Amino acid sequence: MTLDPTKHAARPRASLAVAMLGFFVVALDAQIVNVALPEIRNDLGGGLSGLQWIVTGYTLMFSALQLFSGTFSDRIGARRAYGAGMVLFTVASAACAFSPSLGALIAGRTLQGIGAALITPSSLALIREAYQDAAQRGRAIVYWGLGGSVAAAAGPVLGGLLTQLDWRLIFLVNLPVGAAALVVLARVAPSPQRPAPFDWFGQVTAVVALASLTYGIIEGAQIGYGSPSILALFTLAMLSAIAFVRAQARGKHPMVPLGLFRSRTVSTVLAIAVVTMAAFYGVVFLQSLYFQQQRGATALETGLLFLPMTALVALLNPLAARLMVRFGHVAMIVAGQLLMAVGLAGLWLLPANTSILLVALVMVPVGVGGSFTVPPIIALVMDQVPAENAGTASGVINTARQLGGSLGVAIYGALLAGQDFTDGLRIGFGTTAVALLILAAASLPLRKADHPLR
Repeated sequence: MTLDPTKHAARPRASLAVAMLGFFVVALDAQIVNVALPEIRNDLGGGLSGLQWIVTGYTLMFSALQLFSGTFSDRIGARRAYGAGMVLFTVASAACAFSPSLGALIAGRTLQGIGAALITPSSLALIREAYQDAAQRGRAIVYWGLGGSVAAAAGPVLGGLLTQLDWRLIFLVNLPVGAAALVVLARVAPSPQRPAPFDWFGQVTAVVALASLTYGIIEGAQIGYGSPSILALFTLAMLSAIAFVRAQARGKHPMVPLGLFRSRTVSTVLAIAVVTMAAFYGVVFLQSLYFQQQRGATALETGLLFLPMTALVALLNPLAARLMVRFGHVAMIVAGQLLMAVGLAGLWLLPANTSILLVALVMVPVGVGGSFTVPPIIALVMDQVPAENAGTASGVINTARQLGGSLGVAIYGALLAGQDFTDGLRIGFGTTAVALLILAAASLPLRKADHPLR
């Protein structure tokens, strides 16, 4: 059925609602799974690396395909790309729910990651198309982030509650959300299309580089980083990354215009996106295992222990919009990084016999700080490009964010495999806190070019 553009053009709220639902279901799926990992292992088997791949199979495809899906969204239209991604994500969720084995579950999670990769850039592109004014667009991006914040708040508790009944329910919950998103999508204006050939070589080299790097980090913790197979994977990752950069520099239709990285602002905020997401995903992954395996909490109790961090994020998200308008993007990014560093340093320094309730409270700055950094990071990058390239810009920033999430789980898991659980946890948190402080200092010079939204 052909939609009349004039009938839908004045419905930016429909675009925002669709974008929020998309980010909600994508973020929910990333959060809800963590508290169910021990139950999944009890049912399907598998060691630590298997649990990592349940998380990383999703985040890896999510990050590896962001660049492709960003340009795909620009070429076929954000509305169509979003619809395709949501259908695939919903079907893959059903496949995960009925997985007969760990391998089948990881395969389903991989398909979910592909669907999520199509949803996220197109959701932001829909916002870019619907809101031409920078101030309104900045507020819309914050509310888009609210969808993820609500998911972060609901995910651990809902995951714990559903796991008490059957861990498979954590995937079935995606089905009604996906259906609702597709219904609202019918009210969104058709998106402009920019037909152009796909950069298949660039996409293949990007996927190979990210997959081999992540696989090498995860499996290297089990068999040794000096083993020939792991060294071969790291070599493959390096060569693929070099081939990708050369393809983008010389190709006629590159996925990523390398000129975007000449901006110091863009390069800095992309580095911040990687580290902040590594910290957030790392905390969720490690603390889910810590509460259950080290402190004897149930899945539901673990979800409730995450509630102070995640619920406060959801409540403070609207405040982030006002603070961004008043103080500017960079001030928010610096404040967010400092808060995350404080929370990570607290987790690093807490004694082993600390009350788990106090541990849960110390996690709060990590979540709040992360929620303060995401909207201004995205707004800074999206403001650099015209609307017709919004999908590509969204793909770049979300690649950085999801790459951080994948590497965070992989690296933190490797630290656990190599030594005592508590020692590995502390090394991971302490190192990340230092990295955030360094990036916060590197962000300060960007204020000269940053102007608060009016």
